Amino acid sequence: MGMIYGLYALAALAEIAGCFAFWAWLRLAKPIWWLAPGLVSLALFAWLLALVPSEAAGRTFAAYGGVYIVASILWLWLAEGRLPDRWDISGAAICLAGAAIILFGPRG
Repeated sequence: MGMIYGLYALAALAEIAGCFAFWAWLRLAKPIWWLAPGLVSLALFAWLLALVPSEAAGRTFAAYGGVYIVASILWLWLAEGRLPDRWDISGAAICLAGAAIILFGPRG
């Protein structure tokens, strides 16, 4: 289980960093070269997510969604310096609970 958590956490960091590079270029007027590390980071994200041991890609991606949301709220706080409000935290907790149900639900 620890490996799954680690892969999801690293994938989330890579995806958010890659997406933020595009955001910074387009919305914050950063130089176009910001796109290069963004593309590398997004490729790393896809590779990491493909390493998650699962019999179904869709289930892996769905469970990852909750992790991504929590990681995005952490990015909001730690990288952008904006304190999450109770709605951010509540929404992220609900999504993480949904991801846990998808990931750990009994399969027959």
